Amino acid sequence: MANKKINPISLRIPTKAYSQGVLVPCGDSNLLFITGQLPQDIDGTIIHQGDVEKQVRLVFSRISEILKEADMTFDDVVKLQIYVKNISYAKTVSSIRDELFANSKPASTLVEVSGFVKEGCSIEIDAVAAKTV
Repeated sequence: MANKKINPISLRIPTKAYSQGVLVPCGDSNLLFITGQLPQDIDGTIIHQGDVEKQVRLVFSRISEILKEADMTFDDVVKLQIYVKNISYAKTVSSIRDELFANSKPASTLVEVSGFVKEGCSIEIDAVAAKTV
């Protein structure tokens, strides 16, 4: 099986040279690499500006859609990279992460960054998932 691009129609279809996710066969498993997800609607408009909790939940819901398209769930996630505009958001982010990833307990990195590609973002998250086929 060749690499498969994962671009759920429920999310913004990329207009640049990237995919929402790339499914890569690796022995008896599939690896899914999920591009950094922003708190945006299908038109690319950043929403829930100023509400970190809503932005975090939206970003995780986007990741869930990509996982679903690849026949995976949060339980298959092995690595999260979380970028926040302000490190004071760490408690909120960690609380939601702990709720959603109670089973998989992925390796996780959380760092503060100076900015994002779109104004109004408080967070961006990318992920890697693995599932035996």
